[in-house]
Amino acid sequence: MTYSYTQISQYLTCPRRYRYRYLDGWREKDNRAAMLFGRAFEQALGAYFRKEDPGDALFREWSACKDPKLRFSDRDSWDRMLEQGIKLLIRFCQDGRVRVRHPRRNLQVKVRKEISASNDFVAYLDGIGQFDGERCLLEWKTSSSRYTEEPDGLLALDPQLVCYSWMTGISEVAQVVFVRKRLVEVQYLRTRISEEQREEFGRLVENTIRRIESADFFPHSGIRFPQNPCSNCPYLGFCLGRQELAKNVLVRRPGAEELGWIDELSY
Repeated sequence: MTYSYTQISQYLTCPRRYRYRYLDGWREKDNRAAMLFGRAFEQALGAYFRKEDPGDALFREWSACKDPKLRFSDRDSWDRMLEQGIKLLIRFCQDGRVRVRHPRRNLQVKVRKEISASNDFVAYLDGIGQFDGERCLLEWKTSSSRYTEEPDGLLALDPQLVCYSWMTGISEVAQVVFVRKRLVEVQYLRTRISEEQREEFGRLVENTIRRIESADFFPHSGIRFPQNPCSNCPYLGFCLGRQELAKNVLVRRPGAEELGWIDELSY
């Protein structure tokens, strides 16, 4: 079985949610503007490092997502997001703080790690390059608001960055955040992941896989006012027994209906 950071993260958030997504076959519809814009912007960054026209790449990729069913936040529109993206690319190019040699090899890098005789772990790194002249892992983020930088060292607690460091053995990590706001901003965040953190993450992965393989899919309710993580969960309709709510935002992958036997393992 092949596992990934997203699978482990989903399970730790809520085992029942993991089952809905990876075993029952339900996933969110690809109509969230912010998610699709992030993918298009990543393609534009790849074009920049390949010495192609990043603005043209962004327009082409974002145009392919133009759809009346696209879900935007209150302040966003297709044109506004394109304008912000172009400004962010210009700012990033002017800064010149990030370098990626051999981009076809060092962008979207697939890394595989054996966990046991029957399980392995796979990760797709945004990039491996240089930040301010030092070799490090690179992660791109697009956001409508700035990332928190205080207290100092907070970034080192990001489990996804710890995961990527564990996969590669590279300690230095840089996160580049492209902030879409009225005055666009590029945040350059950097941290170092320790060997102890990598070892702890490895043990967490092994422990989580054991729980998954034992069919432990009990729900972790996030309803505790005023914090309500369940309210934003796309699988909420299933937990409430209201199928129509879930099917408004989810789609089931072909063949998933044949996985009903899993229900017998989880009770």
